[in-house]
Amino acid sequence: MTRRENNTEARPIRLGINIDHVATLRNARGEFHPDPLRAAAIAIEAGADNITAHLREDRRHIRDKDMERLASSLTVPLNMEMAVTPEMLKIALRLRPHACCLVPEWRQEITTEGGLDVKSQDNSLKPFVAKLQDEDIQVSLFIDPDPAQIEAARRVEAKAIELHTGAYCRAVLEGDRAGAERELDRLVDGAALAAGEGLEVHAGHGLNYENVAPVAAISEIVELNIGHHLVGEAIFVGLYDSVRRMRETIDAARRSAVTSGSAARA
Repeated sequence: MTRRENNTEARPIRLGINIDHVATLRNARGEFHPDPLRAAAIAIEAGADNITAHLREDRRHIRDKDMERLASSLTVPLNMEMAVTPEMLKIALRLRPHACCLVPEWRQEITTEGGLDVKSQDNSLKPFVAKLQDEDIQVSLFIDPDPAQIEAARRVEAKAIELHTGAYCRAVLEGDRAGAERELDRLVDGAALAAGEGLEVHAGHGLNYENVAPVAAISEIVELNIGHHLVGEAIFVGLYDSVRRMRETIDAARRSAVTSGSAARA
């Protein structure tokens, strides 16, 4: 294990729980159970700091009514994941969630497969971001830990980024130690660059109990958004225990990083 000196004071790390796949299970029967709003309440009780829901263009899981109920009922901030489209902009401005995370979206994909290409569309993204932030909605951009994309995020004046952790998680899953270290390096360096540019740094995608600790130890990251693994684990242990274990895992990783004075590598 190698370590990078961490001169940033420790700060608490927020846990956002994505409830999309509670809705996936509900939609399999086309009825009303399980209820994503009930799942959100249990996640909050277990230690979630915010709730994430992705209103996809094809409404494959979360639906408009879900977003309306979440926006009006949650006791913690709502993070609305959304594509960069006029339809989603209109919905977000009507619901006014605490935050919107702008993500790439293709109808054929099973899940979000890569980060948003901010660099190639910064001219169109800047006014889109401004319209949301003018209504006091924090905007984050879901991007790969690529310096060019981070610089573009700064240019479009988003307040935050969410670093795509999928490549790191995939390398860990495949037992590719060198690849995992390389991808973790990219996350560490990307988080430092973004924080230095004044961006709030979040991270997510593919995180689970086994791979989350090195990411949670990166001091510049202030929020992790996790969903699929925890909803899946809830089948076996219940949603409260699933979320609670993740809460304890990331808090322990952050405390350990502070004690050692460094950010751990996989």
